Amino acid sequence: MSLEIMSRLKQSILFLILTGLFACTHPEPKIQLQSGDLLFREKSSENISEAIDQVTLTSGETHFSHVGLVEVTDTGVVVLHAYPEGGISMITLKEFIYPKGDSVTVIAYRLKEEWQKGIPSAMQKAHQMLGKPYNFSYITSDTAHYCSEFIYLAFAAGPVFELEPMTFKDPATGNFPAAWVEYYQKMGVEIPEGLPGCNPNGLAASNKLKKLGKITL
Repeated sequence: MSLEIMSRLKQSILFLILTGLFACTHPEPKIQLQSGDLLFREKSSENISEAIDQVTLTSGETHFSHVGLVEVTDTGVVVLHAYPEGGISMITLKEFIYPKGDSVTVIAYRLKEEWQKGIPSAMQKAHQMLGKPYNFSYITSDTAHYCSEFIYLAFAAGPVFELEPMTFKDPATGNFPAAWVEYYQKMGVEIPEGLPGCNPNGLAASNKLKKLGKITL
């Protein structure tokens, strides 16, 4: 190996080392959340979380199974969401990122500027729904709401999001996954295939949102 090649190789190695050191000492700045931002939580190991992601994938290839609404208060950032445990409630950002103590990837999205004027009324509507129970049937209701339904209703005056025919079938097989069959059998309800609804992956794919990035504490 010639001296010239060895010199270039050493320079390349030094550059890579310095680049790595710079990245470690200058991490990317944390995202400054604003009221009205949406937090999408990636699927967890829970069966229902996996089932939601399996049948709601979009061309954006996101893997979200839950969504919450950010509110910035005088005491910190809180998240309003609809969840099986607690129904529609307000929790801390830490509780949203670490459900049941497990760390879950959370990606923040923000309404594009032309849609942000509707945020104050959306926050007001969201507060009016606090305390309502969780909608376990996923059939649109006036008395109980699931996570993406809660978000849809909060911004309905816009309207920002739209309802679309729901499907519970695995796109790869065209069949209902066993998790959904068992879920609705236990409820004694037919699978609401084709009824209007929404889901986290569908909301995230909206062209009215822009992706901010991963949320860390």
